[in-house]
Amino acid sequence: MDYQPGIIRDGSAMENLERQLICPICLEMFTKPVVILPCQHNLCRKCANDVFQAANPYWQSRGSVISGGRFRCPSCRHEVLLDRHGVYGLQRNLLVENIIDIYKQECSSRPLQKGEHPMCKEHEDERINIYCVTCEVPTCSMCKVFGAHKDCEVAPLQSVFQGQKSELNNCISMLVAGNDRIQTIISQLEDSQRSTEENSQAAERELCERFGALEAVLAEKKSELLRRIAKEREDKTGFVQALVLKYKEQLEKSSRLVETAIQAMEETGGAAFLMVRAWGRAGDRSRLSLPRIVEASKGGHLEKIEQGFENMDGFSVSLDHIADAIRTLDFETDEEEDEFFEGEEGETEE
Repeated sequence: MDYQPGIIRDGSAMENLERQLICPICLEMFTKPVVILPCQHNLCRKCANDVFQAANPYWQSRGSVISGGRFRCPSCRHEVLLDRHGVYGLQRNLLVENIIDIYKQECSSRPLQKGEHPMCKEHEDERINIYCVTCEVPTCSMCKVFGAHKDCEVAPLQSVFQGQKSELNNCISMLVAGNDRIQTIISQLEDSQRSTEENSQAAERELCERFGALEAVLAEKKSELLRRIAKEREDKTGFVQALVLKYKEQLEKSSRLVETAIQAMEETGGAAFLMVRAWGRAGDRSRLSLPRIVEASKGGHLEKIEQGFENMDGFSVSLDHIADAIRTLDFETDEEEDEFFEGEEGETEE
């Protein structure tokens, strides 16, 4: 495309170009040297340094032992990381510098036309060149001499302009620094939220593990006590079963004696009766003596169980105190440690 020098002289094009060359910090045209940020936005080096200093108040100079710092681009909020050289480590945008030089040369070569400078509404041929401090409005010299501002305090327009622009620049720097601090706080709060979630999950896992271990201890103790009850049951039932067998044997012997005695009672002859007692019935040589019958009727010398033998009261367990302790179970607090240390300090003072 061929370059057309007439385009740069067009008023609207110059205004559009000027807007592109305005620093977002000082709101003036970029001053040399212009620095280019990693996000491709530009700043005056002085403005970039002001923002950097506001965001890193402990950073002193390039010779400082601090390794570097960071700040956020005022245009897009992109975080800019700097090394120990600070803003002097950023690259200069030579293209923008050259465009500014050409722009200034072009503006200086153009004749000032009427209408490009604000004119007074009361005095149409007078340019607005002073500032009324009393009314806080810009005005012209004629208004000060003959007009509405003749009794007001005035100041040079350029000095007021520079002062207010400098003040606005400082406000912008403070706002940018405040935004950086807010962003830092937001990051800290987000980190705190993540840490809270992670710590709560860890606490839940630890609590579940501790209660699981407690349940395992209870289950193990329960199994041990059940085994002891089962052993006692087996010992007692086994003892009782053995006694039952012995008593059954005794009952069987006693029943045979009863049968033999009844048969002997059926004999009417004296000799036959005595022979039955002497030899028993059908070749049974066991004597059917009265002492033997009496002994059999008493049940012999078999063992007996004591009263309350079947009771299992000795295996009763009271868990009320453990249940009460579990109900009062709570998380440990630092107050207990503080009371402990305060007690130690009191004893030391005494």
